[in-house]
Amino acid sequence: MTASSFVTGAGIEVGAVTAAQMREVDRIAIEEIGPNLYQMMENAGRNLAALTIRLLGSEWRDKRIVVLAGTGGNGGGGICGARHLANRGGDVLVVVSDATNLREVPAQQLATYRGTDGRVLGPDELGGLDPSFILDAVIGYSLSGPPRGPALHMIEWALSEDAPVVSLDIPSGIDSTTGKAPTTHVVAAHTMTLALPKTGLDGVAAGDLWLADIGIPRETYRRAGLAVPAKLFGDGFTVPIRAS
Repeated sequence: MTASSFVTGAGIEVGAVTAAQMREVDRIAIEEIGPNLYQMMENAGRNLAALTIRLLGSEWRDKRIVVLAGTGGNGGGGICGARHLANRGGDVLVVVSDATNLREVPAQQLATYRGTDGRVLGPDELGGLDPSFILDAVIGYSLSGPPRGPALHMIEWALSEDAPVVSLDIPSGIDSTTGKAPTTHVVAAHTMTLALPKTGLDGVAAGDLWLADIGIPRETYRRAGLAVPAKLFGDGFTVPIRAS
């Protein structure tokens, strides 16, 4: 299912974007105005950690959190979130689909995460982890074809577990523009989407929706031909949203 707009808990309406529109926003931010990729990833990860703590409640440190990370920007955001959780005493394990093939900024995130007490595992080590909570950062809005290899294995593992899943930006395996899935996909209890809601988020696989601010200024959106409400996030950095 697709939606052209969403509304926040405060009643503010915001237009949804396709994958192509979001790529243009990212391009303008990175090449022209800022923030750079590392800053956006850091903001995404910190918001993901904060939402995780909010959802798990005061006893969150007693819950095992498994972060499933791909090799691109979405994976980097998940790894960043894992660092913030580990820094606060969380029981965190990061499973990377291919740690030898991470892109530059996600690789930096993983190197920094290794400075915490959190563990890093490969996709062949998923057995017996007994998670309380799963953070899905395998594939973001740039899905191109059916998931395969380690990414598919990680998605199938998440589906086999009873633990609730929070997806970063879009449930892995779902097309962020159309809301359709070419094959197996994550079914999330919550999805924290970044910057702007995606048109493909109006479906049961996304669960409850949250919109997170990653620091993109309004001029970036204007240059991309998008109108974004000035007070979209109010006094915070993450707001609940629903299709309008």
